[in-house]
Amino acid sequence: APCTKACETGDVARAIRSIRFGNDKYALRFVANSTDADLQRAEDACIHYDRPIRIREMLNAVGTEAVTTNDANPSLAISFCGIACENPFFLASSAVCTNYDMVARAFDAGWAGVFYKTICKQEIHEVSPRFDAVKSDARFAGFRNMEQLSENPYEVDFDILRRLKRDYPTKVVVASIMGQFEEEWAELAQMAEAADCDAVELNFSCPQMRLAGMGSDVGQNPEMVTFYTAYVKRSVKIPVIAKMTPNITQISQPAMGAYFAGANAISAINTIKSVTMSHEAEVSGKQTLSGYSGRAVKPIALRHILEMAKNPIMKNVQLSGIGGIETWRDALEFIQLGCRNVQVCTAVMEYGYRIIDDLTLGLQTYMHEHGIERLDDLVGSELKNFVLPSDLDRDTIVYPKIDRERCIGCGRCYVSCMDGGHQAITFDHDTRQPCIVGTKCVGCHLCRLVCPMGAISLTKRINKKK
Repeated sequence: APCTKACETGDVARAIRSIRFGNDKYALRFVANSTDADLQRAEDACIHYDRPIRIREMLNAVGTEAVTTNDANPSLAISFCGIACENPFFLASSAVCTNYDMVARAFDAGWAGVFYKTICKQEIHEVSPRFDAVKSDARFAGFRNMEQLSENPYEVDFDILRRLKRDYPTKVVVASIMGQFEEEWAELAQMAEAADCDAVELNFSCPQMRLAGMGSDVGQNPEMVTFYTAYVKRSVKIPVIAKMTPNITQISQPAMGAYFAGANAISAINTIKSVTMSHEAEVSGKQTLSGYSGRAVKPIALRHILEMAKNPIMKNVQLSGIGGIETWRDALEFIQLGCRNVQVCTAVMEYGYRIIDDLTLGLQTYMHEHGIERLDDLVGSELKNFVLPSDLDRDTIVYPKIDRERCIGCGRCYVSCMDGGHQAITFDHDTRQPCIVGTKCVGCHLCRLVCPMGAISLTKRINKKK
């Protein structure tokens, strides 16, 4: 990067990326020998899209207490379907893993495994353009894709998987497949087993298939999920993973079908059927439904994972989490809800395989700081904190508190409380100071969420006044 080249004494780009992906504490180690003059040269050379990043200010904000050496190295090793994984981070079946070279580079970078781009026996014809994005500050908030399955001949793909497993024996290679009828599902699964794949994933969830009766059409039908899963299970000895669609009211219904049919694990979610009104994404002037992914879908993905993890009938099923995972914190949330690994697609498309560095470093740091030695101890650790709405505490309240030193008097909290809350904030237009009216405040925390400065915080939970 130009900033790193100009600095000469440190990897400024790596430091910025570390902050961007939630590893503030380690940012300074990449510029430990850099002076203010070095960082100023880096700032002058910055090619950020709208204005140079204020590099010195950003790094100074991290604080001098930041860790400059990596002494946080708990093992991220975990098993999935009885398969040893060096860490929980996998490439999701998608455009990020369509050939040998791509997957090899990801493995070299540190990814533990791959759910390879879905293999089929039909001829795939893709459209152009096939991607669209909903952006926030030049970043993907959400991402829409019209891509279907692998365009390679299935023989080529299975040869790629065979070579990957031969050349990277410690990595986990999963073949994602989609058949058109039961014999084809079984045949593809047997080819995956013959190619020495560690497991096979049944794609019951692609939302933009050209042919009816495939992809999410199957995933929305519990009987079909059960039938195809059972058929494949009888055909192979390697673990079988069923991939669920979010385009359904209760994901547990098809998931239970797969579970009862013998699936070793469930992966979820695939993309969500969506529409964007972008003329640039039109195909010869036409549009259609297609799959939505990225940061915006994470809460929806977590909801589906929670539903399956809390289902008492499926309490022993292993889960692979997908949907909106960009930072190590995102991954941690899926793990805490019961996932033994996570799959990443959109974030890799936007930032590259290199994000694995911060995914692993961040998770290791969290484990180190919390005295957690085994990743297994984090799996499902937050499930106990999720209850039915009827079981939530409704007799206490947490009032917000305004930090006068951080408040800039923008009035955002006042406007939002007046027009979207409970009219519990007054605002002095002369001093530009907001004030919370305790007798009106219901503790909804809309004010805290809209504050751009983080100047509104939580107070102690107390009993509501009768």
